[in-house]
Amino acid sequence: MAQAIDRRTLLVGGGVGVGLVVAWAAWPRAYPVNLVANADERVFGAWLKIGLDGHVTVAVPQAEHGQGVYTVLPQIVADALGADWRTVGVEAAPVNPLYANPLGLRSLLEGIDDALPVGMIDEAARRAPVMLTGGSSSVRMFEDACRQAGAAARTLLCKAAAKRWDVGWADCGVDAGFVVHQGKRLRFAELAEAAAKETLPDPLPTDAPGTGKLVGRSVPRIDVPAKVDGSANFAGDIRLPDMVHAAIRQAPRGDSRLVTMDRAAADRIRGVVAIVDRPGWVAVAATTWWAAERGLAALNPRFETTGPVATTGSIDAALTAAFDGPGTRMARAGDVAGVFRGARIVTADYRVAPGLHAAIETTSATAHWHGGRLELWLPTQAPANARRAAAQALGIDEAAVVVHPMLVGGGFGDRIETGAAAQAAVIARAIERPVALVWSRGEEGANDLYRPPATARMAARLAPGGAILGWSAKIAAPATGKALAKRLLSGIATDAALALGSAGDAYAVAGALPPYRIPNHAIDHHPAEIGIETGHLRGGAHGYTAFFTECFLDELAHVAGTEALSYRIGMLGGDARLARCLSTAASLGGWDGGVAGSGQGIACHAFRGSYIAVLAEAHSGEGGRAVVDRLVAAVDCGRVIHPDIVRQQIEGGLIFGTAMALGASTGFVGGSASVHGFEGMALPILDDAPDVTVEIIRSDEAPGGVGELGVPAVAPAIANALQSATGVRIRSLPLAAGRRL
Repeated sequence: MAQAIDRRTLLVGGGVGVGLVVAWAAWPRAYPVNLVANADERVFGAWLKIGLDGHVTVAVPQAEHGQGVYTVLPQIVADALGADWRTVGVEAAPVNPLYANPLGLRSLLEGIDDALPVGMIDEAARRAPVMLTGGSSSVRMFEDACRQAGAAARTLLCKAAAKRWDVGWADCGVDAGFVVHQGKRLRFAELAEAAAKETLPDPLPTDAPGTGKLVGRSVPRIDVPAKVDGSANFAGDIRLPDMVHAAIRQAPRGDSRLVTMDRAAADRIRGVVAIVDRPGWVAVAATTWWAAERGLAALNPRFETTGPVATTGSIDAALTAAFDGPGTRMARAGDVAGVFRGARIVTADYRVAPGLHAAIETTSATAHWHGGRLELWLPTQAPANARRAAAQALGIDEAAVVVHPMLVGGGFGDRIETGAAAQAAVIARAIERPVALVWSRGEEGANDLYRPPATARMAARLAPGGAILGWSAKIAAPATGKALAKRLLSGIATDAALALGSAGDAYAVAGALPPYRIPNHAIDHHPAEIGIETGHLRGGAHGYTAFFTECFLDELAHVAGTEALSYRIGMLGGDARLARCLSTAASLGGWDGGVAGSGQGIACHAFRGSYIAVLAEAHSGEGGRAVVDRLVAAVDCGRVIHPDIVRQQIEGGLIFGTAMALGASTGFVGGSASVHGFEGMALPILDDAPDVTVEIIRSDEAPGGVGELGVPAVAPAIANALQSATGVRIRSLPLAAGRRL
């Protein structure tokens, strides 16, 4: 919860030349506002600027990668300010601890607080700072700050206007960019300088006449017009004087190094201007990217890897071998061993292959080294981390690096990583020219930080009436959360503090605890060393743990002879929100009980403070290919800021989840991924994408996460639907890999 604004420390500086600065004492004075204003703008704190022509610009610290954050956070500010939405714009916030996102860090690294001293995550996030877009945290983290920012600026504007009119400031209201009182109107811009001399009342009024008109409405998205007309700038659109383009080839993951290359052949390619190599990679810079890529092919770099290399077989063997150890109990209730002893146990094993991010925009970064300073333009979900990585790569102070966060063309969690920032920085300084580095599609697939593969051994004991008396989930998966924490918190917290020992990893089993009332349950993590590096993919481990849980629950319903929907609702106890989602999805989708031949399946999940149920209809198509005909989702994500954006995110999540259910994965041969391009990923296209229906359930609860919510329940719903359609239970993802249905 945001701290109260302290009226005595609100004003921290000002001046006509640099703009009037209003700061929030919820942030320490050691963190001054560094939002830059043009000559015709006035800065109000860390969140907004008002121009002399009446425009309002909101600084957003979160990356816009299609989820709508460049609209939703400005919408909250404008709602509390009383602005005219037609005059509201947005810009990326600069790197500053004021925009730290400890909630996002905790959400992404689920369970990390349990491995750290109390308060370390919050302290580390602000000191680093960790500006992070992840964990479906943007609104949950910044709604209060945005609302207070708008309310504080509005109050100061009203006080300035009241002095001019000689009326009580509390009697003033706002109306679409004006302060109003009994027919009198003054523009916000006319009042900015006077407002900065006022002090805030205590407590700060959170609403006033004329506010509250925007939240809850589907206002036009700010980012869409520029994306439609092509004027939106992505990292690949940056053009600088004397700039060159770079293509890169990287060593296989693990203990690998560059051993040979043919420089002479590369130099003969027209347009090639430089070759930059390091032990783990080599890049060719040229006048065009195509020339750079051709030069890279002619260079023909060879890498040497010592030690074993990962294959699909070795990964599967490592996951299986992980069960030989005792594992670490991550969650428990009651006495599972006692309940299981001497009883008939229902068991099932599930397996999930490594997942690919497969973003439309491949990894890229543009760097300019000049005057002992570095500028970076890149799509990033962690701009401060990118700045730190570039500074460390060059051995310079972080203050000498300026990061310009760009729109992100997808990413799905991969833009948390910072490798390209360091690579572009090294290349730019080595050749002393601005450089635009772009990974090829093949390079992207070969060097992805894959969604971790996982295997689950599920077991349960049923009562004579079908109730679940005991539940056990043993999950073998790499400790992705610990690896991710090391990368995100490098230089902030020590390995010892991160407890990076042999204990289990909460991230690896996140979402595995069923939402049902099961009196005896146990969730165990069995860490597996699989020989490939893994990272965060949209939905995290929930993408596979929901598959394990909801498929196994369907199997238990079959064993119990009970219809799958009522079986779930009967075990939810007092969880009315998830039960409402299930009943709503079933009603909208025409649930027929999931009987044999129906091709219907259902699943649900609770995630980031939100709830979802998905009904799927699927069948076996030509050649045994799985075909998803329809998806119906019912969502309770609390109070909704922008209904259309919520709907868009759920729809996108359902399609993303469908892709992960049917493909978007890879095997491994000789240490390299066997799937590099879109052609091998079996991604849904318009022609075969399912019909999608989304119902948003009205709720007055606090907003929950939305960006990842649509993903976890899709795969189990489809798997359950295929079982009812074909009579075959598929227990691995992707669902149709290497088999006929």
